Amino acid sequence: MEYIGKHVRITQATEEDLDFLCRLECDPSIWVYEESVESDEEKVREKYREQLPTSAERYAYDFIIRRVDDSENTPIGLVQMWSYVDFRKSWELGFGMLPDYTGRGYASEATRLLLQFAFAEVQAHKVVGMCNAQNTRSALLMEKVGMKREGIFRDELFWNDQYVDQYFFSVLKSEFFADAGVEEEGV
Repeated sequence: MEYIGKHVRITQATEEDLDFLCRLECDPSIWVYEESVESDEEKVREKYREQLPTSAERYAYDFIIRRVDDSENTPIGLVQMWSYVDFRKSWELGFGMLPDYTGRGYASEATRLLLQFAFAEVQAHKVVGMCNAQNTRSALLMEKVGMKREGIFRDELFWNDQYVDQYFFSVLKSEFFADAGVEEEGV
């Protein structure tokens, strides 16, 4: 499965992407605002193996970000979503980029493609995202793709030896399609 934008394309992660996913997930410079970063590559490998597309009943989707114009097909990041509240058709998203590719709009374009997938293919009603309140780039990205900050979880995260707030964002299926100027499908 592949979604193609103007500058990036996202493809579902496969077994061949596990080395990249381990490198990305275990790099603390990418996850500066997280409470913890996994350092055991085998744990990361096993986590993603369990989420590979093997059944119709999916609780998580992982997409590798690649540039459209890259003939080498080099992975540059990850966008993903997992079931947040199943019976409400609510999903949570996450994203991460290699440092050399940040600040170019690739992550926001890939996140829009992920939202398109969530609402058109998975039939999500709502997609949420959360970030450390100190992570202004992540918050700006979520706002840029049409998510609205719904709230602040005060002192939610224990980060850098102190409690910090966490922002909670969301976008509804109806909002996403209205902002895109496209009619909703399957409502």
